[in-house]
Amino acid sequence: MPKEQIERPNVIVFFTDQQRWDTTGVHGNPLGLTPNFDRLAVEGTHVYNAFTCQPVCGPARASLQTGRYALDTGVWRNGIALAEDERTLAHWFRDAGYTTGYIGKWHLADDQAVREAQRGGYEYWLASNVLEFSSEPYDTVMYDQDCRPVKLPGYRVDAQTDAAIRYIDTHQHEPFFLFLSYLEPHHQNRVDDFVPPDGTRTAYQSRWTPPDLTALGGSTAQHLAGYYGIVKRLDEALGRLLDALKSLKLDQNTIVLFTSDHGCHFKTRNGEYKRSCHESAIRVPTVVTGPGFNGGGRIRQLVSLVDLPPTLLDAAGIPIPDSIHGRSILPLLRGGSPAWPEEVFLQISESQVGRAVRTQRWKYSVSAPDKQGGADPTADRYVEEFLYDLETDPYELHNLIAYDAYDEVKALMRERLLRRMVEAGEARPAIEPAPTHASGQRHLLPGEAKK
Repeated sequence: MPKEQIERPNVIVFFTDQQRWDTTGVHGNPLGLTPNFDRLAVEGTHVYNAFTCQPVCGPARASLQTGRYALDTGVWRNGIALAEDERTLAHWFRDAGYTTGYIGKWHLADDQAVREAQRGGYEYWLASNVLEFSSEPYDTVMYDQDCRPVKLPGYRVDAQTDAAIRYIDTHQHEPFFLFLSYLEPHHQNRVDDFVPPDGTRTAYQSRWTPPDLTALGGSTAQHLAGYYGIVKRLDEALGRLLDALKSLKLDQNTIVLFTSDHGCHFKTRNGEYKRSCHESAIRVPTVVTGPGFNGGGRIRQLVSLVDLPPTLLDAAGIPIPDSIHGRSILPLLRGGSPAWPEEVFLQISESQVGRAVRTQRWKYSVSAPDKQGGADPTADRYVEEFLYDLETDPYELHNLIAYDAYDEVKALMRERLLRRMVEAGEARPAIEPAPTHASGQRHLLPGEAKK
C-alpha cells in the first residue's frame, strides 16, 4: 500500500434519504433490518443522538456539504441551487490531495444533468439532481461527467452500490473521498409509495410499529412494510461496500460515515413525510467507523448534521475552515470533557417558517404565523408551538406548551433558541409565549434539585 494512503485515510459517506433512527437494531427495532449498521455501531463510534438541522432534502444536503446552517448557505428550501462559488467537502478534500467522487442524488442544482459548475467541486460524477424524478426503483438513470444519461441495471440501491464499488476499485491506489448518496428509503414521488425490492414488502406487513405511528396512524398501514423492505436492502448494500473494502485491503484505512438527511413521520405531523420538528422527522441513524473511530463506543451528546463535515476533515488531518458552524466530535472520543452544546438547533423554512431546539430532555419549537413556508426563509415574530418532555414522552404525543406549570421551562428554552438563532446568523426575533392554563403539575427544571 502506498505510503501516502497509510497517512491519509480514505473517506466514504454512505448517505440515505428520509431514514428514521429507529429502523436500526441498536435503537430498538426488533425486526433485524440493520445487522451491518448495528455491527458498526458496536465496533466503531455510534452517534446515538444525531439530528438533522433542516428536515428536508436540499437544505440538509447543503448543510452536510458545507458544515453550515441552511439559511447561511442560501439553500433554505428545496429548489434552490447551492452557490457555484460555495466551498464544500469536495474542495477541502481535493486541496488536501484527495481524489473526489459523487454518486447518487444531489438536489443542489438547477437541472437533472448537473453541469460541472454546480457539482460542488466533485471530480468523478455519476448523479442526478433529483433522483426520484430521473429514475424509478427498477429504472436507474443518472448522468455522467459529460451530462450524458447512464442507465444502471438492478434495483436502484444495488445499482448505486455497484457503481460505488467500481469507483473504489478504480481509485484504490490513491486517497479518495467518495460521497455515496442514495434516494432510498425516500418515497417514489410519482406513485407516492415506498417501493421495496420485489418480494420483500410482505415480509414486514403488520410487524413492529413505532409508538408514534401506532398512536397517530397517518399512512403507516399503507407504507411502513415497504419502507422496512428498503431499509433492509440498504443495510445489505452497506455490507457489500464493507466487503469490497475488506477484499481490497482498504478496510483498515477507510473511514465510513453512515447518516441520513432527515427522518420520516408518514403523514402523521403534517400532510406528507418530513418538514417537522418532531423526532420522527429530525432524528437520524449515524455511525462512523475506521481510523480514529474504531472502538469509540456510544456518544450520548447531541450531534447535528453540521458537526459531521468538521468531524471528517478532522479525522483526515485537514484544517477545519472558520466558516463551518459545526464542530468535530473527535475530541469527545479522546478523553477529557470538551465543551459541547447542550442543545441542537433546527431551522424549518418550507412547510412553515419555524425554529426549534432540543436538549436531552426538552423539545421546544416556534412558528411564524405571518410568514408562508417556502416563500419566506425567516421572520421577525414567532409564536410558541410545541414543548415536549422527552424523558416522559419520547414519541411526543402530549404537547405541554399551553400549561402554566412549564412557564419556567419555556422561558429557559426560549432563551436557548434565541441564542442559537443569533449564533447561526439570524436577527434576534420576538417570540410570543403561548396562552396558558393551569395544569396542576410541575416538572423540575434542568439541574434543579428535588426537595
